Amino acid sequence: MPSNQQVRQDITNQIVEAIESGELPPWKKSWRCCPNSGWPTNVVSRKPYSGVNPILCMISAMRFGFNSKHWATFNQWKKLKGQVKKRPDHVKPGTWGTKIVFASQITKTKTDKHGEEIEDKFFMLKTFTIFNVDQVEGEHLDHLRAGYEQDTRSEFEILEHAEEVFAATGAEVRHGGNQCYYSPTHDYIQMPERERFDSEYYESLSHEYIHWSLNERRGLGWKASSEHKYAEEELVAEIGACFLASELGIPITENLDNHSAYVKGWLERMKGDAGFIFRASSAASKATDFILSFSREADTIPTVGTEATPATVLS
Repeated sequence: MPSNQQVRQDITNQIVEAIESGELPPWKKSWRCCPNSGWPTNVVSRKPYSGVNPILCMISAMRFGFNSKHWATFNQWKKLKGQVKKRPDHVKPGTWGTKIVFASQITKTKTDKHGEEIEDKFFMLKTFTIFNVDQVEGEHLDHLRAGYEQDTRSEFEILEHAEEVFAATGAEVRHGGNQCYYSPTHDYIQMPERERFDSEYYESLSHEYIHWSLNERRGLGWKASSEHKYAEEELVAEIGACFLASELGIPITENLDNHSAYVKGWLERMKGDAGFIFRASSAASKATDFILSFSREADTIPTVGTEATPATVLS
């Protein structure tokens, strides 16, 4: 069984390879307007994947052209009477399925130096291989595929929902000027006037809300783990903005002009530290759940799950 560090390194290598190959960073992918497209979700539990797992699903989706948000293990599809398609000849062995991870708590009994038995608890990373519904045969599964049912919601309704979610946090948002930023000193978000944006307004606002949630006033306990504090927080904010956008139905643009300066630094950090992307995605998930918690019931927030709902890695 591979060690936790080996599992992390393998996943980090996948993400580094995806960026170096010229593919868009997975958190910048635009969503199609269809109920069956969007955030990677387990088809059995109906719960979204969390932590680094959505990024891994998005990499596979871009690589193989998957459009659906529904994923499951081989056995889960089998129980649903679906048949995973044979690996195409051009796909390397071991890469047709998408490997994801979750942390399982292990408890062992050991004897301390006084001869007394004590419980030793630690987390072990476990991997599962999942497949998108686009990789599964079965006409009875067509209702899960992208394009089966068109989204009838208007853009106004989607953005109105986003307005309600953001307003529920009570964060101060000021409008005016030419810059988007969060002021940690004065604890407010600054945005240009709405009329100066298209759909990018809500994408930019999501980014600044993640910065707002990471402030020590919120109590999430986030701190940059290196001297590259600015770049690291920007990466958390980018991933978190994607998480928020997908939850709220906000489209994400594919324009990377404003982010190209960060990519080199991200790669350098990730190559030197296999836990970097885990810390960033975990922080982004926590920040997203915090923002959404103001406007939704606590029991809908994804938690660490089982095989059906692999969850984030605890680093």
